[in-house]
Amino acid sequence: MTIKVLVVDDTILYRKVIGDILKSEDDIEVVGTANNGKIAISRIESLQPDLLTLDIEMPVCNGLEVLEYLHRNHPQIGAIMLSSLTRKGGDMTIKALELGAFDFIPKPEGGSMAENQAFIKKDLISKVKAYARRHYIKNILTKRPQTAPNKIEPPTTRTTSATAKTETVKPTPAKRRSLPSTIIAIGISTGGPNALTRMLPMLTAPIGVPIVIVQHMPPLFTKSLADSLDNKCSLTIKEAEDGEVLKNDVVYIAPGGKQMKIVAGTDNHGKVKITDDAPENNCKPAADYLFRSVASLYKEKSTAVIMTGMGNDGTKGLRLIKRHGSPVIAQDEESCVVYGMPKEAVNAGVVGISVTLDRIAAEIIKTVKNP
Repeated sequence: MTIKVLVVDDTILYRKVIGDILKSEDDIEVVGTANNGKIAISRIESLQPDLLTLDIEMPVCNGLEVLEYLHRNHPQIGAIMLSSLTRKGGDMTIKALELGAFDFIPKPEGGSMAENQAFIKKDLISKVKAYARRHYIKNILTKRPQTAPNKIEPPTTRTTSATAKTETVKPTPAKRRSLPSTIIAIGISTGGPNALTRMLPMLTAPIGVPIVIVQHMPPLFTKSLADSLDNKCSLTIKEAEDGEVLKNDVVYIAPGGKQMKIVAGTDNHGKVKITDDAPENNCKPAADYLFRSVASLYKEKSTAVIMTGMGNDGTKGLRLIKRHGSPVIAQDEESCVVYGMPKEAVNAGVVGISVTLDRIAAEIIKTVKNP
């Protein structure tokens, strides 16, 4: 399956770098380029791309305006944004993701041409191919009949393509708990800003517990995400700060480029600890890092949620949470932008229930009110 890409950037250097990177892959076809959004829009009808790599800040017509055009006229065409590592770039990127952009990559600052090319290639190819898989799977899923929420029943089976052998995955043994949850921990990645924009407003204050979130993002972008979400929700949403004691009805988003864990504070309240520990699963912040700390401190009194995203970050930490008897909720395949992180957790036997994005908030509330 070949994915057709239109490269849009007002800088000739980036058009060449991105074009050359994409052309190096056999299953990616660069169908054209454009140096601003207006030209890109004029070429969409004739070139019929599946995906745009889209600079956010451009003259004449910027990336956000192109996204709005796609949303109205070509919702089947995706976009991966290129953003500058600035606060303005972060704010515009969050708006782009909320408008439906598939994902983004930050533009490197400084460095040689070879270093910049390697920096972009590291993220770009994996995200284009993830979009291609999602594009293909989405076409299949739209033809399926709608089903009820999927209660995960162990044991789980999975088939590996390399061996075509079915493997039974034993579920993680769990204790039976008798107390409701006193904290919610969420791990999320690709498609996260849009998913959180839909889900978090459904959690109306007061819910009586704090929420801690790892969203895979670089520095500056998590602050922009928190500010954007705070304007849409009745809960208070902020980028977490080192040393602050967790408060009920506050959502704490791990700062990009750092690790976040929850440690013992005062009066039985957890406290945020921000560290510069190494990446895990190539992620910083990492959901596994956060989940481990929650499992250790809260035992059976936590709820964990794993949502849309590439890779397997979160599964190991969820295993520890599940062993204490705490509920684990996963976003289902149909509503995920990328069914990677939830799929790994389901296959590992650590998920109790998989539901659509619009059902996650209701399932969270159940665990806060009931054991």
